[in-house]
Amino acid sequence: MNEHDEADQKLERLLDAALRELPLRRAPLSLESRVLGEIERREARPWWRLSFAHWPELARAGFVLACGGLIWLSTFMGIWPARIPGALQDPVALTVTWAREAAAFTGALGELVAALTRAIPPIWLSGGLAVSAVLYSVLFGLGIAAYRTLYLNSRTLGNIES
Repeated sequence: MNEHDEADQKLERLLDAALRELPLRRAPLSLESRVLGEIERREARPWWRLSFAHWPELARAGFVLACGGLIWLSTFMGIWPARIPGALQDPVALTVTWAREAAAFTGALGELVAALTRAIPPIWLSGGLAVSAVLYSVLFGLGIAAYRTLYLNSRTLGNIES
């Protein structure tokens, strides 16, 4: 450790000791009543207004089963049976046909991407990547500037006015 670190640690110990010696302050009555009221309001909420992890197990299982049923219904009873005669009687045929059509679509999409990649000159791809990187950096910098300007300055001004 260097002298700067030792001085920082000594200052930290002094500040810690000074702050521990300060008496505890009681919260204002208005704040205390608002906090206690909010705690009571949150405890009085029904289970369905809580997060999913706090639901009863039976309700969670029912919800998962209902979601699974909706997924099955939308997959097997959606638009595909209208296009395939007899698909409602044979869900396996529907699945095989759907997979075949999805594979054909994916193959055609892959061929399209390959053709476009061959058609675009490499210098354009490199330039596009470079421009994208510059624009992303500018966006990131603007976000940092906006954060510092709007959020940090408003917090600093709020502390000064208090």
